[in-house]
Amino acid sequence: MKVPKTQRRYCKYCKKHTEQTVEIAKRRPRKKNSKSQRRFKRKLKGYGSFPKENPKGREKPTRKLDLRYRCKECGKLQPIGSGFRVKKFEIQKA
Repeated sequence: MKVPKTQRRYCKYCKKHTEQTVEIAKRRPRKKNSKSQRRFKRKLKGYGSFPKENPKGREKPTRKLDLRYRCKECGKLQPIGSGFRVKKFEIQKA
């Protein structure tokens, strides 16, 4: 899938069509002190094994891609949807 680097899109902050650049959101590490991570650590304590067996051979062939559009006038980021799966992704320069 090929996407141009800049597009004219509607900016909901400026309330008009502006030039916007495409960015891929980076994956962030998990929060160490979130409720679910604390629960997970407590479950692991004393066993030395995973609480559930890891599913083998059932992983997805692709990862979800998260695109964000940055407005050149106001500089705000806008996510588009909740991501989508694609094998090949390329941002074109011109």
